[in-house]
Amino acid sequence: MMACCAHHLVAAPFAVIGSIGVVAQIPNVHRLLKKHDVDVELLTAGRYKRTLTVLGENSEEGRAKFLEDLQSTHDLFKQYVGERRPQLDLEQVATGEIWYGSEAQSQGLVDAVGTSDAYLLGKLSSQARVLHVSLTSRRGLVGRLAKGAEAGVERTLDRVLERLGRLSWERH
Repeated sequence: MMACCAHHLVAAPFAVIGSIGVVAQIPNVHRLLKKHDVDVELLTAGRYKRTLTVLGENSEEGRAKFLEDLQSTHDLFKQYVGERRPQLDLEQVATGEIWYGSEAQSQGLVDAVGTSDAYLLGKLSSQARVLHVSLTSRRGLVGRLAKGAEAGVERTLDRVLERLGRLSWERH
């Protein structure tokens, strides 16, 4: 649903795209409570304030209303997606199924398949400055010393390789 706001959608090859569906699951422990002589009173104002309940006895009327509300939510979801991705065959894709990468592209759910690295470092880097941001945890004294030693070894190896490269150029 959030992705529908984008003008161009790129999904990774194994990204799970979908499902345009609505689900609700409500456990009901009414028989267990009755077996142990536990009564539950549910007081509401409004005929459909509580259609299904976890603790009380559910009625066919309540189930029917709950399913009606679930269908209304699905219809609103489909409308939202359809307004933002008008090329979609909603009856085909609004079944609650999921698709991966290129399957989603062939359904019209995404515009391209690729990784975020390829997108950022490839296409986007020619249009904008791409920064590398990382989060590192704070190291203790031993960790800082080890990191410093590692950097020193790397610098030394870089210098040795550079000198060897210069020597090979001078010999030829």
